[in-house]
Amino acid sequence: MALTRPITLNKAFSCLNRSVQEEEMMATLVGSDFTCTGSKRRNRNTNIVTRFMSSKVIGTGFSRGTQLPGGLLQERDKHAKWHGIPVLLQKLYESSHPNSDLSHAHSFLKVLSSQLSMEAMSFVTEDRKSAQESTFPNTYTFDLFGGVDLLVEILMRPTLTMQKKMPKMNDDLVKDCLSVLYNCCICTEGVTKSLAARDDFVLFLFTLMTNKKTFLQTATLIEDILGVKKEMIQLEGIPNLSGLVQSFDQQQLANFCRILSVTISEPDIGNDDKHTLLAKNAQHKRNSSPSRAEVNQVTILSIPGFIERLCKLATRKVSEATGANFLQELEDWYTWLDNALVLDALMQMATEEAEQSSTESSDESSLATSPLRHRLPQSMKIVHEIMYKVEVLYVLCVLLMGRQRNQVHKMLAEFRLIPGLNNLFDKLIWRKYAASNHVVHGQNENCDCSPEISFKIQFLRLLQSFSDHHENKYLLLNNQELNELSAISMKANIPEVEALVNTDRSLVCDGKKGLLTRLLTVMKREPPDSSFRFWQARAVESFLRGATSYADQMFLLKRGLLEHILFCIIDSGCTSRDVLQSYFDLLGELMKFNIDAFKRFNKYVNTPEKFQAFLTQINSSLVDSNMLVRCIVLSLDRFENQTEDVKVMEVLSQCCLLSYVARVENRLSFLFRLVNIINVQTLTQENVSCLNTSLVILMLARRKAKLPPYLIALREKEYAEKYPGCLLNNFYNLLRFWQRHYLNKDKDSTCLENVSLCLPRYKLSPAAPCCS
Repeated sequence: MALTRPITLNKAFSCLNRSVQEEEMMATLVGSDFTCTGSKRRNRNTNIVTRFMSSKVIGTGFSRGTQLPGGLLQERDKHAKWHGIPVLLQKLYESSHPNSDLSHAHSFLKVLSSQLSMEAMSFVTEDRKSAQESTFPNTYTFDLFGGVDLLVEILMRPTLTMQKKMPKMNDDLVKDCLSVLYNCCICTEGVTKSLAARDDFVLFLFTLMTNKKTFLQTATLIEDILGVKKEMIQLEGIPNLSGLVQSFDQQQLANFCRILSVTISEPDIGNDDKHTLLAKNAQHKRNSSPSRAEVNQVTILSIPGFIERLCKLATRKVSEATGANFLQELEDWYTWLDNALVLDALMQMATEEAEQSSTESSDESSLATSPLRHRLPQSMKIVHEIMYKVEVLYVLCVLLMGRQRNQVHKMLAEFRLIPGLNNLFDKLIWRKYAASNHVVHGQNENCDCSPEISFKIQFLRLLQSFSDHHENKYLLLNNQELNELSAISMKANIPEVEALVNTDRSLVCDGKKGLLTRLLTVMKREPPDSSFRFWQARAVESFLRGATSYADQMFLLKRGLLEHILFCIIDSGCTSRDVLQSYFDLLGELMKFNIDAFKRFNKYVNTPEKFQAFLTQINSSLVDSNMLVRCIVLSLDRFENQTEDVKVMEVLSQCCLLSYVARVENRLSFLFRLVNIINVQTLTQENVSCLNTSLVILMLARRKAKLPPYLIALREKEYAEKYPGCLLNNFYNLLRFWQRHYLNKDKDSTCLENVSLCLPRYKLSPAAPCCS
């Protein structure tokens, strides 16, 4: 495992004192040489022990390991195997004093860099397991003797000048300093945290990004530092941030997105599913002001042209790979290129040779003319572009989920992000391979961290965020598909939804298929064990969420989505709870209030065995399936009030699912379990839907004047379990929490109304129904 960083110099001295020739060395070094000048007496003692003890008394002793006598360092080096690093550091320190030209210092740094880079490369290329067991003595020694602090001092020295114009350091020296610092960060535990604690150094690093020659090394080091920084950096504190970002070319901007992803995302405080709503409410009361991440989002959105350039990056085309061995070549490269630094360094080699063209290229033409082009596999360039797009899509996704969502939505629509992604879908995002079910993996076959997989998942997450409860969701269709929605509404004799009417047709998808239709096509072809099923279902579900649209549902039903979902739940053998939950939620959105969907359900689930298999999946985890249960309960309630509709009454009498839920004993069974599996202390964003579903069941019972029998049944269940009060008291506490959590927060209340499928909002009195 990586070595830890010492806090003081004591460790360096303890290393020295372990020498087997300690007594002989001390005998040689003992002795004092005093000279007197007037009344002043200057101690020029070279005895290491005496000087160390003296430093404790007068406070002017050693501040870095390189201040130790050179002879002592050289002698100890033979036994400690320091490979001359302390002596080189001593020379580096002596040749890097202020106002020096630093040319000699650079020569010493190059020697040190070559030693340290070998260890960093082994860390990058070794198998992850063996890398964790390795030690990196060179980087450890370099840090132990103050090398990290010395390089920081050298880098920041121009900022200490009193001159109006800051003196410029040699670019190669800056690059080597940054590379050595990064090597120390990845090989020696604690160096990164130490650098992150220096706010002045972190902000200074951003100023180095103005130089294209040092940009890559700077960006990589900043990314590593911000990843461990305790407090999120404030982007508004970076000098001339707007000018800095606007000066980036497209490649630099893509790399900068890796840094932005750390500064605009809320810090991970643990698994969100396990972070209770009770704790979140308490945290919100303590910190009601906008978080640093939210402030940073506002800052970055204020930069002119920023979103437009991200859209261009996300949608720019890349050369397609050719050849039958593409997948194997890609996998072989990725096995080695696990670290982004190595990949970017190799790509930089190509771009540096093509720097003659200073104009920004959107099609990588500079790479095409580079002399190194034949040395860089085509698949590697595609991976490089994919990794960029992953970071860009992530930043856009975070901004779409922030407080400035409407502003971001407007810009993404204006800059045609969705049509651009639609044009890339078949050629890059979901390419067709000869080996149809092949998935590129990282270090092992169970790892879903390859660039291709990350790209697909980030793309699906973006679609989910883009469509969720927003009228711009219709941009995922093309003009022909929008006309189809209008025709469905006309045939059903219902008005078109306002969002569809207001959609700007110049901003929708081009081509024969829209993005949603393309997604449905690959979704139905996905193998049973695919890791994409969950995200695909979530993306499609987000298109349906919000106010129920019969036309939207029929559009998807006509494309066989319901049958596909039922196959996955009943017949595919799927056991993943996450995937099943996503399918249950999607099925609920697809079927709610839609009598045609229930008719199709009954046609597919046409045997008692199939229906029992479906019920088994539902009952196996109500946390996963309760949204579907809620949909069925609400739909049944509406259908029962449409007695004059012959088609509805026919389906009501024939549909096994509606008949099952219509029976009171089955509703009570759902209610018992929904109330019993949650309490106020365990409520999370994941399982709070169980509370809302139980409320829906009871509110509908109250509407029909049947609430008392339900409450009596709950009490009888308590006595049967020989635990009086366990259900009703728990439910009462849940209701009181529900009041506090939802009724005073407009956003959550609106979301609750949407997911409750247009139920009227009931305000609970202090005397909750269960008290009656």
